[in-house]
Amino acid sequence: MGDEPVGGTDAESAGVPFPTVALEMPSAQVLADQSATIQDLQFVMDCCKRLLAELAKPADDQDLIVALALWSAALVAYARCFSKGSQFGLDTDDVRSLPLQGAVMKFHAWAIDERRKLTVHPGKPFTAAKVGAALSSGGEGGDQVAGIAIMSANRVLVDDIGVRQLGALASELAKQIAQKARDQEDVVLADARRLSPDNLARLAPLRPGPAA
Repeated sequence: MGDEPVGGTDAESAGVPFPTVALEMPSAQVLADQSATIQDLQFVMDCCKRLLAELAKPADDQDLIVALALWSAALVAYARCFSKGSQFGLDTDDVRSLPLQGAVMKFHAWAIDERRKLTVHPGKPFTAAKVGAALSSGGEGGDQVAGIAIMSANRVLVDDIGVRQLGALASELAKQIAQKARDQEDVVLADARRLSPDNLARLAPLRPGPAA
């Protein structure tokens, strides 16, 4: 989504280009984290939508590299929403409170574990690849080793049902956090309006990109 503004209040509705200054108060940090979480969840939904389109193609026309890349990216972005730094990020209670039926918590835990497998080198080498000996008939002497065979384990790519489940989970979480963000905007606005003109004048202009 880039660095375009998310949300907004009086300045945008007035249609006048107001100067904008950066807020770093605790309430603004919460709102920034909520915005980042929504962007991650939207990315998950976009990946799932494109992955479903790829899986809908005839088997011979599917690009498995593209499919795996989309699924991996969706899992990483989804799990990132639950990577907590201090009070920020989502937790299992956010998932548990969703108005969804079925084994939601079980699927959530599975998705988080699948993401872990993508980013951690396997502790047991034979889970990623298997090594064997190619045998040739040695006649009366019996079989002999002619060479070494290596068989890579296929990465699991979930079917379209799992993709739809992850997309639906991300969608409901995004709706939930978006409502919290709308409420948080009011909190940030109230905090900002309590700043004196002198304090406002000392604030740095709001610029695109990460904070220094």
